[in-house]
Amino acid sequence: MTDEDYTLADVVALLVESGDSGPTSHRYSDDIPMPSVEILSEIVESLRCVLFPGYYGPSEITPDTMPYYIGSTLDRVERQLADQINRGYCFICDKTEINKCADCKARAKRMARKFITKLPEIRTLLLADVEAAYDGDPAAKTHGETIFCYPSVRALTNHRIAHELYKLGVDIIPRIIGEMAHSDTGIDMHPGATIGKSFFMDHGTGTVIGETCIIGDNVRIYQGVTLGAKSFPKGDDDRLIKGLPRHPIVEDDVIIYAGATILGRVTIGKGAVVGGNVWITRDVPAGAQIVQSRALHQSFVDGSGI
Repeated sequence: MTDEDYTLADVVALLVESGDSGPTSHRYSDDIPMPSVEILSEIVESLRCVLFPGYYGPSEITPDTMPYYIGSTLDRVERQLADQINRGYCFICDKTEINKCADCKARAKRMARKFITKLPEIRTLLLADVEAAYDGDPAAKTHGETIFCYPSVRALTNHRIAHELYKLGVDIIPRIIGEMAHSDTGIDMHPGATIGKSFFMDHGTGTVIGETCIIGDNVRIYQGVTLGAKSFPKGDDDRLIKGLPRHPIVEDDVIIYAGATILGRVTIGKGAVVGGNVWITRDVPAGAQIVQSRALHQSFVDGSGI
């Protein structure tokens, strides 16, 4: 049969048949649908309105109406989030263990409520991030400008939401929320990455922060910085071993300039400065200054690289 001989019904039948096998053919318990990117986007935007009231959401909100607005928004978000969390459980559920998931709905509601209780902590961290952006960029005229305009603040809002859900053990949802920020800003942060207070990504485009990365307080990085893994060990079955610590630890008060690449479970010591376009696969002592010319000179002298 040639391509011209296929009817629409033939194409439909082939697509249905090919969807019945392989790694993407997973069936979900009780016909529960997959998580909805659209609803999760709505949830994140509602949370953005709660975390930065007046900046996002109704601009006419007042101190008198704010408690009612925040309360009604969170009531809706909690119910929506519980449903999405439950869908996430079913998304990764092994269909041979469906009986073990009888309490998924109740567990999803508990996780949604636990997450809601963490919002004041998330807001405190975000306000420190806003302050870091304002203090760290002479072009910033007001704190409100950083909230409205800076991709660092937008991406960090998604990340701090996603990271809290990740810590609670929520499946797939944190990753989806992280990828929303990636699409919006060009900043790629895995929700598993631990980021301290007062973090600022100046410009931000092309920044990559891996799953097991740990970043301290008062850290500033510029565009195109990669905090990635150096290698991916495999197990006896020749598959990648997942979950191992494999990304950098960046201690407090570090500055990393544009285009720097730091790979592996290395430590960038407190107060260190890493210059632009430097490639690092070894620990950097506290207070050190690593710039490209010195890095190149050192590698030529002892053949060690950086």
